[in-house]
Amino acid sequence: MKFRKLTVLVALTTALGAGVASADVVLNDWYFNPAGSGLGTARQISQYWDITGNAFIDLTDLGGGNFSFTEYGVFKSTGSDGGGNDWALDSNFNREVTALLTATGVGNFGSGFSFTAGTLSMYAGATFNYGSLSAGVAPVFGANDGTPLATLSVIPGGGGAVDPNGNPVSNGVVTLLTKFDSMAANTWFMPNGSPMGLDSVVGFAFTNANPISNPTTIAVREIICEGAGATPAGTNCATGTGYANVAKDYVFVSNNGQFKLNAVPEPGSLALIGLGMLGLAFASRRKT
Repeated sequence: MKFRKLTVLVALTTALGAGVASADVVLNDWYFNPAGSGLGTARQISQYWDITGNAFIDLTDLGGGNFSFTEYGVFKSTGSDGGGNDWALDSNFNREVTALLTATGVGNFGSGFSFTAGTLSMYAGATFNYGSLSAGVAPVFGANDGTPLATLSVIPGGGGAVDPNGNPVSNGVVTLLTKFDSMAANTWFMPNGSPMGLDSVVGFAFTNANPISNPTTIAVREIICEGAGATPAGTNCATGTGYANVAKDYVFVSNNGQFKLNAVPEPGSLALIGLGMLGLAFASRRKT
């Protein structure tokens, strides 16, 4: 299998030690309306969204115990504040809230990793097809075919711990920090009911990341083959069979966590907002 190597634009030591904005004051009682119909029908979020998802992480061994990685992840928000209520069950709107992440980063085997760049796109769809197989090249796993809610850029930093094979530590905490590039109107509101601006809040997220040795055939076809554009050795992308994780090379991960906002703006920059994600990010190797 031929691969092309992703150029690491940030020095490893710099990336792993990069500082990020303080995110220790959680914004409580803000409002969110995935239908985009304004504050009157918005749901109040006491602290966080519940998030579940999967991602394909592709690693490149750089030697000396170092690696770079790329990640392709899909996520769904199943409710808020641990209540287990899907957005579709809300009487005010009927939407499936999903997200798609592409990110890159660097790390040390048996130690930790850090994100360097990426994009997080969030959607709300009236068609409940998350986890489905698409007939064409889009959508991917039903995660990116709704009305756009926000587009965010990954801020260097965050990350988590990995084992000597590059797998995220079982149930390890992973942090992903991002900043708003855009947000849908009539969707995001501050606790006082005013519209949330790009520079209104900072955010962070945590998740539990666990390697999955046997992802479903739909996940292989949609997330690994179609989304990440990879064909790992032995994988049949037409049927979604034959895939297996390879130490220090690539891994499929499941995760769950929380999406939170922070009440303290970052001076001189756009706000940070974060979505929990599976740990690493899928790395620099792709089939050419």
